[in-house]
Amino acid sequence: MALAHTSAATIAPTAPILSIRDLQAWYGESHILHGMSFDLYPGEVITLLGRNGAGKTTTLRSIIGILNKRRGSILFEGTETIALPSRSIARLGIGYCPEERGIYSSLSVEENLMLPPAVKPGGLSLERIYTLFPNIKERRSSQGTKLSGGEQQMLAIARILRTGARTLLLDEPTEGLAPVIVQQIGRTIGELKNEGFNIVLVEQNFHFAATVADRHYVVEQGRVIDMIPNAGLETDKQKLHAYLGV
Repeated sequence: MALAHTSAATIAPTAPILSIRDLQAWYGESHILHGMSFDLYPGEVITLLGRNGAGKTTTLRSIIGILNKRRGSILFEGTETIALPSRSIARLGIGYCPEERGIYSSLSVEENLMLPPAVKPGGLSLERIYTLFPNIKERRSSQGTKLSGGEQQMLAIARILRTGARTLLLDEPTEGLAPVIVQQIGRTIGELKNEGFNIVLVEQNFHFAATVADRHYVVEQGRVIDMIPNAGLETDKQKLHAYLGV
């Protein structure tokens, strides 16, 4: 499959900020990824689309180094990270927001927000974060787990933005959320894209993905089987429905 960069987000050809080649990964003895290959270019939002169990979340966990048993190549800003521990990968400027969010119940919203250390200069200020997520500002003194599911998701994303990470791995950020919250998260992703953030988004909600992404990689059985530019979704809609079973 050709991996040429076709996004309208980039005017001139440029090197990918993140380049995955022949990525293999295992949980114990279970071989999950069977040669994942894709690129993320500066200022882009890409999605990994696929059915449950296709290997999308495993891909994000492999990139951030949570899985120790992995093989292949993960180049970030020209640095090979396949052998690095997760703490070293995070310090390069990659932030991971897991589906389970990881909000600490004993801490307030603002304490949760301030907990992760800065990994690079240039993290968003509290004022900017509260502008992006006004719900979080209103609840900043509340206990973290007393937030709604949507507010917890906003807090999980906001926490990464304060650290200085500019490349974000977001795992199912709209799962189980009300449509109004999904729209708010979509607007936030759009603003982050406009500010030059680079985002890999794992999504089941194809309709949401179509509103925020430049390109879509279709994942099946631990590998990319197709890439569809967002501009070509209407043309390839039947093919995508067949891939995803929707």
